[in-house]
Amino acid sequence: MPHDLIIPAHPAPPSQPLPHPLALTRAGLSGFPSPAQDYEGRTLDLNERLVKHPSATFFMSVTGDSMVRLGIHEGDLLLVDRAIDPRPGHILVALVDGEIIVKRYELLGNRPHLCSGNPRYAPIPLDNLDCQVWGVVRSVIHEYPV
Repeated sequence: MPHDLIIPAHPAPPSQPLPHPLALTRAGLSGFPSPAQDYEGRTLDLNERLVKHPSATFFMSVTGDSMVRLGIHEGDLLLVDRAIDPRPGHILVALVDGEIIVKRYELLGNRPHLCSGNPRYAPIPLDNLDCQVWGVVRSVIHEYPV
């Protein structure tokens, strides 16, 4: 994963609230609520929702297919937070032996490993590797073709 795919987050992102209707679903009832019922005045700011530590957050584009079963695809944009302490189960961006990778941190037999979301790639044991964690993935932005 090339370094030019790293985009720092704005240290003080401007507020940009967008319309955010309250989505209601009804199971087992006939009839539908009015689409405008809970729409008025409700907004959502993605910076406020997703960026918890602005000065420690960056965006990164994904290349490759090693995380497809975990919902991370080629071309997706990751929101990565350096302020979160990595724990097993977290998806990390790390520099391993000079290569930037995205993998899930797991303990296998009480030994730390970086695991992919694709069975074609074996877990990477971290025992004897030079590994520098860059941050924990907080969000994945996946765009659909239009």
